[in-house]
Amino acid sequence: MSQTPKRGLGRGFDTLLPQTFDKTLLLPNDDERIQKLSVDDVVADAQQPRRHFDEKALTELGESIREHGILLPLVVRTLGNKKYQIVAGERRWRAAKLAGLKTVPAIVRSLKELQQLEIALVENVQRVDLSPLEQAVSLHRLHDQFSIAYEAIAKRLGKAPSTVNNLVRLLQLPEPAQAALAAREISEGHARAILALKGQAKEQANLLAAIVTHGWSVRQAERYVNSLKAGVKEPTAVRERVQTETPATKALSKHLGAPVHVKRTAKGGRLEITFTSDDELAKILTQLS
Repeated sequence: MSQTPKRGLGRGFDTLLPQTFDKTLLLPNDDERIQKLSVDDVVADAQQPRRHFDEKALTELGESIREHGILLPLVVRTLGNKKYQIVAGERRWRAAKLAGLKTVPAIVRSLKELQQLEIALVENVQRVDLSPLEQAVSLHRLHDQFSIAYEAIAKRLGKAPSTVNNLVRLLQLPEPAQAALAAREISEGHARAILALKGQAKEQANLLAAIVTHGWSVRQAERYVNSLKAGVKEPTAVRERVQTETPATKALSKHLGAPVHVKRTAKGGRLEITFTSDDELAKILTQLS
């Protein structure tokens, strides 16, 4: 379920945190917080939901670590008896052991610090001004950084598990669709329709273009998806496709002083000239005559 959030989501993650929150808990502001810990003094979190680690991927990561070292420190908390429990970075720790490293770089945080960060993240997920994508980033961060199952996150937030899962799935959108959602050019319902075409990049792009350019409703978008899944090559309800702007349409738009679009149909297509008033229509007709 966990997916790495893509770039281009609008506001950076730091802006999701309250101004009073100590952001040094996220990253050390100097090298003094990074310690070298013996790999034998570091232990995995028994409550970590991720139990399977791909051995081939770990071996490849270990080879990279052997050559370049660990670039991103682990985050750990003190257990006592000079032992440390992993909060983030178990995969790097396992790969380091495979690579034969004796020590790993780590940032040691207190339980109080971790609880403060977790509380701040939970509070920010509940902020009303967050876009769906920003909520998805925060939910992913809670799950990934603190090993909290999505079901547990949903319970803490008072949300249905399906609501949380649907939000996190938004991070699987292609980048143009994420940008459109962040800009509020499409709704979360539109985004779910695009996600239903996962693995069909061309169809996803067509659907996004239709929603943004022609203002398709969520119902229209869903009909398009259902028609494609039913094997209809050219769905009746969505026969018109969007074509990218061409030099000819740009020149005509400039000449008429009005937007010109090409709509493709099963048997050809048509030109669409947009106007906002009778006066504009009269001017367009004069230019065409």
